[in-house]
Amino acid sequence: MAAPGERSSQARNAAHSRWAREPNRTGATAAARANSPASIERWLREVDPDERLPYEQRLKLAESAKQAYYGRLMLKARRAKAAKATQNAA
Repeated sequence: MAAPGERSSQARNAAHSRWAREPNRTGATAAARANSPASIERWLREVDPDERLPYEQRLKLAESAKQAYYGRLMLKARRAKAAKATQNAA
């Protein structure tokens, strides 16, 4: 089994090799960007997958869903930070 530093070097070399062979970086990452939580398109698809609602309503719902997602992440991070502080204090 490789040491942690060696695994990191192997991964970095693999990433550089992959991107050296990729002529269209934007196209190669398009699917990931479209499914990212930062993408409003993802939330539009989530709140109204059949696109039955008017766009303006879908957009409001999507923005609320996105804010709720990031709010949950923030709360989870705060709880983890508090738990870590408690653990380190003990």
